[in-house]
Amino acid sequence: MPRKLSHIAPDWWDYTTLENDLINDAARLTERDLRQLSRPGFKVVMYDTLEDFYLAEALEYIHAWKQATPDNPAGICGPIGPTEQLPLVARLVNDLGISIKDGHFWGMDEWYDEDTKKEVTMEHPLSFEKADRELCFDRIQKKLCMPDTQLHFPKADTANYIKSWQSGVRCAVMQGGQGDIKHWAFNDPPKRTGKWKNEAPPPAEYRKLTTRIVELHPITLAQNARTSGGGNITMVPKMAITVGPKETWMAEKVSIWHAGMHDNPLGQRLTALMISKRLADASVPMSLLADHPNVQFNYYRGGLGHCAVEMH
Repeated sequence: MPRKLSHIAPDWWDYTTLENDLINDAARLTERDLRQLSRPGFKVVMYDTLEDFYLAEALEYIHAWKQATPDNPAGICGPIGPTEQLPLVARLVNDLGISIKDGHFWGMDEWYDEDTKKEVTMEHPLSFEKADRELCFDRIQKKLCMPDTQLHFPKADTANYIKSWQSGVRCAVMQGGQGDIKHWAFNDPPKRTGKWKNEAPPPAEYRKLTTRIVELHPITLAQNARTSGGGNITMVPKMAITVGPKETWMAEKVSIWHAGMHDNPLGQRLTALMISKRLADASVPMSLLADHPNVQFNYYRGGLGHCAVEMH
């Protein structure tokens, strides 16, 4: 029997196609319940202040780059969203005089321009590469920073980016946020079409996906307008280039940061519950991390909120 249609976008898979019992179980989770979802391979960490939260996120960059040597290069794959950690990374490198010349960095994703058939340029106001450079790498002293060839940003022609993952450089950690549609990077749920019209793709099938150009779920467009464009959804491209699950499974650790600025209280609970219970489902892409051997969810306590009804 086909699963129910999405409550948001009937042509897509998303978390609203799950059974209501699972969604309601997630909504009831308290902070204590969340902490108790930790298991081998999945760790839940709480932070009391945003200062501690973003400093810990920034330190993941430092710890990854400090592992790098000329014979054993290593790096981090990082998000745009959150971005508050990026200036802290630059300040730590500069003030502590840490050389990151052997380090690497992978951008997670970038917008795709349907007119030019290329990635957006850094003149685009929402350019992720622009944000990474302006908030972090352009602020690091040149004598300490890695050469530009060790910064890997996804392009519409994905060949070089994919090759960088296969070049022998270790990805010590892949950082991410979580979007309203329960994605990391732009690994949105798939469209409900063709062979996947009545059933979502099996997790093993979704995990085969590599870096690629994707069409974005309507909720993702709305979220990026809200968080980055002042609500102007007309400026948000409908397609993007995203790091794939295949590359994600090459990262030694996946670290997801929930400040309460992106996904909502239900979403922050639902994916943790599904990962903890190993309920991988392609309609909730973040849940596929249930099968990754080293995942950490980081929460700001003040951003957890609650799922009780409030009328505003």
